[in-house]
Amino acid sequence: MNTVAAPAASRFSQFYALTKPRVVQLIVFCALIGMVLAVPGIPTPADLRTMAIACFGIWLVAGAAAVFNCLVEKSIDAKMRRTAWRATAKGELSDWQTLAFAAVLCGIGSAVLHEWVNPLTMWLTFATFVGYAVIYTVVLKPLTPQNIVIGGASGAMPPVLGWAALRGDVGPEALILFLIIFLWTPPHFWALALYRVEDYRKSGLPMLPVTHGNEFTRLQVLLYTFVLFAACLMPFAYGMSSWFYLAAAVVLSAGFCWYGFRLWRDYSDALARQTFRFSLIHLSLLFAALLVDHYLPI
Repeated sequence: MNTVAAPAASRFSQFYALTKPRVVQLIVFCALIGMVLAVPGIPTPADLRTMAIACFGIWLVAGAAAVFNCLVEKSIDAKMRRTAWRATAKGELSDWQTLAFAAVLCGIGSAVLHEWVNPLTMWLTFATFVGYAVIYTVVLKPLTPQNIVIGGASGAMPPVLGWAALRGDVGPEALILFLIIFLWTPPHFWALALYRVEDYRKSGLPMLPVTHGNEFTRLQVLLYTFVLFAACLMPFAYGMSSWFYLAAAVVLSAGFCWYGFRLWRDYSDALARQTFRFSLIHLSLLFAALLVDHYLPI
């Protein structure tokens, strides 16, 4: 009986799963939008090369942050159905293996960004790693129910990283994109926390539904969708986009507000799940609309 190939394949899948591939894909997508918007016209071959290398470097560092998060939270993950399957939570990977994997990813990603993109992008990406893996995971998450609000700053950095990769600076356009993701994060995450509240209660983490209750959290989700609506109009107001983006932003943001309103008025776990899923659609299509709008003839 073959006992070598299967464990090797299984070990690879365990390490890969710790990088939270779906989350990292969204991070890289948002970074790519920042890169595209930083180029006034059609990207040159040199621009495309920089974009590809920057996406690779950002993917590696973002994956490293996710792995480090899994290491720090392994005991918490073991108590939650959503995360109990992770190799770190089950003890199938040692702390040293996990830490070494995170260090290798972060080191290679940082080197790639420094040598083949620019030092600013490398330092901003590394600061994002520290913000998520250390400040959010180690400090904020176990201490305050506002953890996702404050820690959301690191999650909002991808378009800033993308902009810096192509421009070598951080412009107001990049900061507008940062603000959109920053305001999107709380209603997105709290919708998840609402229907996973028992998991968070068992874990001991002070998530908002645990510390302040279901009704208060639902109100916060609704209020944040209103503020997010206004932020989503800023690319048009600043002149970054045209009417195409504005129409998409209004429709998508109105939809998010509608989900927030329904969640506030008549809660159910099923509706919370729908709200969480729509939040992912909202951000993905919003940034896709920015991308399409960027290439529409004026």
